[in-house]
Amino acid sequence: MTQLLKRKIDKYLLEWKSNPERNPLIVKGARQIGKTVSITSFAEANYKSVVKINFVEQQKFKKIFSDGYEVDAVIKNISLLNPMCEFIPGNTLFFFDELQECPACATSLKFFKLDGRYDVICSGSLMGINYKEIESNSVGFKEDYEMHSMDFEEFLWAKGYTEEFVEDLFEHLVEVKPFSQLELEVLFDIFRDYMVLGGMPKVVDTYIKNKNFSGVLAIQRQLLADYEEDITKYAQGLDKTKIKSVYNHISIFLAKENKRFQISKIANNARNREYIGVVEWLSDAGIVNLCYSLSDIELPLKGNYDPKMYKIYFKDTGMLIASLDEEAQDDLRQNRNFGTYKGAIYENIVGDMLVKQGYKLYYYKRDNPSLEMDFFVRDADSLVPVEVKSNNGATLSLNKLIENEKYEDIKYGIKLCYKNIGFNGSFYTIPYCLAFLLKRFLKSKKL
Repeated sequence: MTQLLKRKIDKYLLEWKSNPERNPLIVKGARQIGKTVSITSFAEANYKSVVKINFVEQQKFKKIFSDGYEVDAVIKNISLLNPMCEFIPGNTLFFFDELQECPACATSLKFFKLDGRYDVICSGSLMGINYKEIESNSVGFKEDYEMHSMDFEEFLWAKGYTEEFVEDLFEHLVEVKPFSQLELEVLFDIFRDYMVLGGMPKVVDTYIKNKNFSGVLAIQRQLLADYEEDITKYAQGLDKTKIKSVYNHISIFLAKENKRFQISKIANNARNREYIGVVEWLSDAGIVNLCYSLSDIELPLKGNYDPKMYKIYFKDTGMLIASLDEEAQDDLRQNRNFGTYKGAIYENIVGDMLVKQGYKLYYYKRDNPSLEMDFFVRDADSLVPVEVKSNNGATLSLNKLIENEKYEDIKYGIKLCYKNIGFNGSFYTIPYCLAFLLKRFLKSKKL
């Protein structure tokens, strides 16, 4: 079992338990991001009895709902299969793991809520969950929590840094107070390790235990293979070969200058209509992040993008790096030469950091006249362009967007790069490693 790494869900679960009106909880997320470990740890520390059922490992337990969904009927059937289970009203947690293997379990959540004697947490891989079915079976009687692989803050905790240390980073950002040279060098060094590793708990745990990258690449490549195997297992109603083809082409397109994903370049005569649902499946499964092209640079973002124009990023940057060839691996791990991959690694990790804060991803590109921007976010009343620089070059597009009165929703911008914190009156310069604080920073700003 993976070493217990401190995760943000730990605090969330305690807050959930302290709410007297709590609903049954569904924790969803991609494969192998630490859902089961975190929930099991919480359960064992906070309940006298934990009834844990894994619908993959314990297939026979799928039949516990065969006599209906009333709690007493379910308990009776669980007792038949495992007479050692204890059911203590007010102090028992039912943990139904791998929910995707037994969607009927979701129907029982309403009955557990109305009964009120026991708490319930379900967990499932997004790759396998038919979430629309689960949603319809449990609407109004559940709470959702989407878990991700470890973000940079959680990685700092794993390295031994405290929450107070993170608060100090945030104070630097809010006060636009530059770091000392030593502080900056240490932060960048930690962040480079995080870029190579990504946030998959088993990968991070191995790195922390070994104090180096030994064994990490083998784990990452096994995770990539596991995801591909799961595509075969769970991609129902879609062409699995097409899903695998898209999955295996992600790093190829990210290596190109514009990074935009084009179905027509995957195979001879491939057409978008033949791949309907394929890219969305990978996104719904929690394997990739989609970044859509804005039609116009204005608010609202959600209703202002082209669903046929997008970039595909790996959900976890460690998985992107693990997908590269041997020579690229050596260059990245030995020389830390992240800038050679046309900025794709930086874009991928910033995109992941934004998604983990709850943002959707949008970009803009126009060739004549040339204007492009990597990401857009927003604060309370303005659109904020975010430029990701793999080097410390000019910020022509960022300046154009801020200075041109045509883009009236834009009041300032953000440049993420290998530089110290600063503000020149038009845009904030922020080190990459602080991108995980961006949403909190924008909420705190008083312009």
